[in-house]
Formats: sequence, structure tokens, C-alpha cells
Amino acid sequence: MEKIGLGLIGFGTVGTGVVKVLEENRAVIRERLGVELVIKRIACRDRTKKRAVEVDPLILTTSAEEVIRDPDVSIVVELVGGTESAREFVLMAIREGKHVVTANKALLSEYGREVFGLATQMGVDVGFEASVGGGIPVIRALKEGLCANRIEGITGIINGTANYILTRMTEEGGRFEDVLKEAQRKGYAEADPTYDIEGIDTAHKLAILVNIAFGTWIDLADIYTEGISHITELDVEFARELGYRIKLLAIAKCEDDRVSARVHPTMIPTGHPLSTVGGVYNAVHIYGNAVGSVMLYGMGAGMMPTASAVVSDIMDIARNITRGVSARVPPLGYIQNGMKQLEIRPMETIEVPYYLRFSAIDRPGVLSRISGVFGAHNISIASVIQKGRDIGGAVPLVIITHHAREKELRKALQEIEKLDVVTAKPVYIRIEESSGEDT
Repeated sequence: MEKIGLGLIGFGTVGTGVVKVLEENRAVIRERLGVELVIKRIACRDRTKKRAVEVDPLILTTSAEEVIRDPDVSIVVELVGGTESAREFVLMAIREGKHVVTANKALLSEYGREVFGLATQMGVDVGFEASVGGGIPVIRALKEGLCANRIEGITGIINGTANYILTRMTEEGGRFEDVLKEAQRKGYAEADPTYDIEGIDTAHKLAILVNIAFGTWIDLADIYTEGISHITELDVEFARELGYRIKLLAIAKCEDDRVSARVHPTMIPTGHPLSTVGGVYNAVHIYGNAVGSVMLYGMGAGMMPTASAVVSDIMDIARNITRGVSARVPPLGYIQNGMKQLEIRPMETIEVPYYLRFSAIDRPGVLSRISGVFGAHNISIASVIQKGRDIGGAVPLVIITHHAREKELRKALQEIEKLDVVTAKPVYIRIEESSGEDT
């Protein structure tokens, strides 16, 4: 039976998972491929470290270059993370004519144009299913399963740490800081959780989805990014009372050849399909003009779900190798001349409803002063809630607006914050009502 040699760069959590999947599912992989996948070399920092899987110590090396230049290695699997070293290894492998599989969303969101351009030039494949959504096959769905569609919108929960924290705050209560510490104790959050809780990880993944869905390049700087560290128990409580849940969403839309892409905490109705996605799970809701709504759901991280996606890419490339073809499907699903540079819609032009919370002095005329500012900025109020009474003291005042333009909303809030009846910086959270075409 024909054998295809693999080389792994990185033998941490995901690398261990890849070895486990290849070993535990060896029979079914062979039956589906008709060839055997053999790990020829593994590059790691510490060859003596005890791991959850056993491999022949002779295949271990501390040199990534040895893996890449090994003539028996046809597919190089990059699992080191980060950008600089990973970029060096991936580009070196492609120049050597090796196919590449990576789970590195930061690398592809920042250097994807370079990586995919070189891969096209060299006629090799780059698999990156594990870069977004862990074990959820969203990359392949967009590139192949939905390739007959014009994708109009994507809305996703694609960071398990943030989703766990918000789910825990919604279902059991608790301050953000306390729930974050609990997530760290349970291993759901890193010691430094900045990338997860500030939306940076989600933005990396959204950049990749935008490239594939709309056939355009987008820079991370073009993605409005806001995290969840300012979300309070009080806002979670009001959201529940109003029939919403707060989620950290990645939202991208393409309208009239203009792309908008944003990451921020969002209130969605309890009837929205994403509202029930809890814990560390991920989900991506896609709207195509032919298929309509599609939602993919599953584990967005973890050793085995991520390894599942990595091995699926290995198998896909192995099928091409056995048939003597490569680059059958372009890296982003579009031929090179099919990629275009669409206009990026500024965040200030986005129009959505808003949840607003003010700490206001409880006395007559306060609401009229606040609503007067909104009226001057063409912002219409849909509903108002005042909790508790404290005559002469500060109480929470919640306002839900109709659709308002982001630029005007920010201007209005700056004016309201200066009013002598407002005692703290206003809180605002965007609302996404629709679960269909307007995602």
C-alpha cells in the first residue's frame, strides 16, 4: 500500500492530538484514503519531554528545517502558533514544494495574502480548516459546500473562552472578573486571556472567513474589535429581562460590494439560533443567496476537535497526491483573478438598534433632557426602563433605540455624558435582531 509521509512542526497539545487521531483512527483513515499516512519527522523544543502519546524517538528533532527538507515528507503540518517563526516555516515548506497544513489563524489573518500567493505560484495546497472553529468544518463549507452561493452574511460565536464567561454570567450570575478567574482555573482561559476576552482572537478568525466568503482581502485594522471585559452583571440582568442574551459575535456582511466586519458584545433575541450556544461551544451562522440560512455548531477548540480538523486537511491533500493533482480548489475558493478588493464599510456608518444604560439622577425632567439629545441626532427611542427609585440619587435608566447610525449614537452619548444629571459613563451594547438574511 502506498504511503504518504508527514512532518509535524510543533508537538504540543494539538500536535499530540494529531498523532492520537492518526493512531486511533488509522483503520478508517486507510479505508477512506486507500493509502497510509506515516509521520516521518516531528520538530519539537524538548525531545525528552513526556507526552500523552508515544512516538519513535528517532523521528524527533529540534530542527524545523530538518522536517521541511526531509525528502520523505510530502505534507508539512505547522502547529507552533505565533506568526514570525510560523511564517518562516510555512513559506520555507512551500518553496520546497511541500504541501502545508496549519491551524494558525494569526498567521493567516496577517500574512495570508503572502502565504496563499506563494502556494498558488508553487502549485501546492494549503489546508487551514482548524484555524477557525476548531472541529467545525466551516472553511470547507464556505469553499466547497456553499460555493454556488453569493454569501451575504456571516454571524459567529468563534471564541470558546468568551462564550464560556458570558454563558456563566447569564446562567449563574457573577462578576466578570470572578467568572474569568474560574475559567482560568478550569483551563478554559489562558493565564493571559487578553486575545480571547478583548476579541482579538475572534477578529483573526473573522478576517479568514471574510476572505473566503466574499473573495476579498481584509486587514485586521479594518475589523472593528471590542471585547467583553466591560460587561457587568447588571447588563446581563437587563438583557435577560428584555428577552436577549449577550454574546461576543463576529459579524460580516457584504452589501452592494461593500464589506463590513466587526467583533463586539451583542444582544441577540433568545429566539436567535446563536442564543442557545453555550459554554465553550462555537457556532457560525451563514446566509447564502441560494441556500438561505445555514448554521454549523460544535467544539471550537481543544486537542481532539482541532486535531480532527487538521487531519481532515491532511487527508484532503493526500487524496490529491494519490491522483497526481494539486490546488484543485484554490486556497480561498476563488481563482487568483477572482479575488477582488472590495470597499470596507467604516464602523461609523453601521446602523443597528442599541441598548443603552445610564446612571442618572432620579428627578423630574431627566428623561426629557436625554431624549432631547437623541432627537437632535435623529435617534429614535423604542422603549425605556427605570429600575428602582432613589429620589435625588442615581438609578439605572435603560433605553432601547430603533436603528441608529453608530456615528450619531457616539456623538449623542458624548453630549449626554456631560449632562449634570448623568453620574457615570453611559454603557452601550449593539443589538442584532435578525437571524436570517440580515445577520
